[in-house]
Amino acid sequence: MFNKDEKVRGKEIETIIGPSVKVKGEFNGQGDIIVDGIFEGVLVTAGNLFVGSKAKIIADIQAKEGKISGEIIGNIQMAGYLEITSTAIINGDLTAEFLSVERGAKINGQIIMQKKSTQNTHDQVKTTQTE
Repeated sequence: MFNKDEKVRGKEIETIIGPSVKVKGEFNGQGDIIVDGIFEGVLVTAGNLFVGSKAKIIADIQAKEGKISGEIIGNIQMAGYLEITSTAIINGDLTAEFLSVERGAKINGQIIMQKKSTQNTHDQVKTTQTE
């Protein structure tokens, strides 16, 4: 999923959904998430999201920044930068402050370019944690 020159540090990755894993439900986290398998539900993180080329997500997504190479059915909200690679298939609306789309990517939905506060994402994550 990652090029050799990309830096993905293991200590920042909080959750990995591997290629043979299927998860259903509501996910709320603080750290970076890698999805190479199947996820259905709601996915919210204060960190970054990396979606592999063979991944399939059926969910509304909120994250700080992201790179999408797989298939997503649902709305995506990124507080900052969103990179969509050539293998991505997205059926849903996108909201991001910055966006790059490689030739070959398929997007069916509205694209809204605006500065989005991460405060909303942090609030949602904090309200679901127990102390």
